[in-house]
Amino acid sequence: MRKKPAEQVLVVMVTVKNLKEAVRIGEEMVHMKLAACANVIPGIQSIYRWKGKVAKAQEALLILKSTKPRYCELEKAIKAMHAYEVPEVIALPVTEGLEAYVRWVRVETHG
Repeated sequence: MRKKPAEQVLVVMVTVKNLKEAVRIGEEMVHMKLAACANVIPGIQSIYRWKGKVAKAQEALLILKSTKPRYCELEKAIKAMHAYEVPEVIALPVTEGLEAYVRWVRVETHG
């Protein structure tokens, strides 16, 4: 069975320490054609367990639109730029989407 074009698209979520870092990473990923688009959501409150303790932090959320073929390189580039020892970089598959938008994401991330 042939995959639908939307199934090659990923929504990648990355939490970062602040707005400045989110914008810096987002701009670079789009510039490098590893992501077609970057959305920045400032001022999120994160609660997490780290090294055995519960922590809270004000962070920003970076949402990137990319593709499965670009994911490994995208992850590597984010990790190289990210301030955290173990950054959150998670990819969610897109199963459906507006055909024109899906096509745009694929064109913009084509190496």
